[in-house]
Amino acid sequence: MASVDQTGKNPVRSRAKGSDLLANPARLRLISWLWIGLATSAWFIDLLQQTREGLSNGLGRPFGDDFVNYWSGAFLAFQGRVAEIYDFAAFHAFEQSITAQSIQYYHYSYPPVLPLLTLPLAFIPYVPALFVWLGATWYAFYRALKLTGHAGALLRSLAVPALFINAVGGQNGAMTAALLGGGLLLVDRRPVVAGILFGVMIYKPHLAVMLPAALLAGRRWLVVFVTGATAALLVVTSVAVYGVDAWLRYRLSIDVLRAVVLEDGTGVSHRMVSIFVFARHFGAGAAMSYAWQAVGALVAAVFIARAWWRDQPAHIRNAVLLIGTCLATPYLQDYDLVFGAFVVVWLQMAEMDSKVPVRWIRIAIAMVLLLPLANAPLAKFIGLSVGPLVFLPVFAILIYLGAEYARRRACELPGAS
Repeated sequence: MASVDQTGKNPVRSRAKGSDLLANPARLRLISWLWIGLATSAWFIDLLQQTREGLSNGLGRPFGDDFVNYWSGAFLAFQGRVAEIYDFAAFHAFEQSITAQSIQYYHYSYPPVLPLLTLPLAFIPYVPALFVWLGATWYAFYRALKLTGHAGALLRSLAVPALFINAVGGQNGAMTAALLGGGLLLVDRRPVVAGILFGVMIYKPHLAVMLPAALLAGRRWLVVFVTGATAALLVVTSVAVYGVDAWLRYRLSIDVLRAVVLEDGTGVSHRMVSIFVFARHFGAGAAMSYAWQAVGALVAAVFIARAWWRDQPAHIRNAVLLIGTCLATPYLQDYDLVFGAFVVVWLQMAEMDSKVPVRWIRIAIAMVLLLPLANAPLAKFIGLSVGPLVFLPVFAILIYLGAEYARRRACELPGAS
């Protein structure tokens, strides 16, 4: 029996029973709105707890959590005090001065291009700046998600669980999702804009590590050129404004942070979802963990390049790229997974014309959505980050979907029997 998708335009074949949650849009919308209400309430309660002692909870967390880094970095850069951003003691002292003496050490782990991008925050007082930051980055994410053409982009953009994790942490996951998801959706429609969005990812290059494999294999030469030009322009501008010394200080700070935050990971590794941290939780040494991460990156690069070289349908090759990125980078946190909302949409598109059992695809969708919520509690309880246990099966399903498409296209060629 034919049914109509949520846009009301495209007839699709129903392949699941009505009791399936994802096959019941009304029930799914109700659950989504209930979740949004619950998550928003929890977020406000969490914020209120961070005002017990000045702008902190008195136990180490400042108001807005990691947002203190973005505001402090923008403010110090505007004041001509860039050197303090990459001086751990000086940066901590400044953050204490605007929040509370009791906050833990927070660090600025981003290159000097980010103070340029976040400069407007320097002109807004700290507390309202948090709401501007989260609102603006969410809106960019929503606008990018709307480019998928699927109905309900507003609800989807608010209900994705990773957005709640991102908001509680005052983080940049929505910004990253807007840049990566928006860029992928515009690669063929507006390649110059796509290249600009990808180029801005120089602020977080470890999540753009698989873009070259995709764009070069896909022969998107204009996007490649604009991406490189945008990234270079941002770097040159940051050097002109802040000096070469800012980059040298950043380089030194990254070495320290890699050892403390990634390789040691005490107190933060439960938030990580990479292969590297998975191996570390299993007791592997740093060198062996990096080796396993390299294997993951190599496998991801091969299949990403193949999907883009063969010009598989956009929703498949884009999803392969994003999940492949999760397998490739050693530094990946739960709040980064806001871009999983795009993977969910693309998996739903694949479900419409695939012979893969619909239950498999919907399980994959559920895992992508729930991982940001489940990983930290599970890691604390069982001592193991479960990120790769989600990414690998989802990646395998996407590879199968690509192969299925290739077989179908081969059968449609003239002369095929």
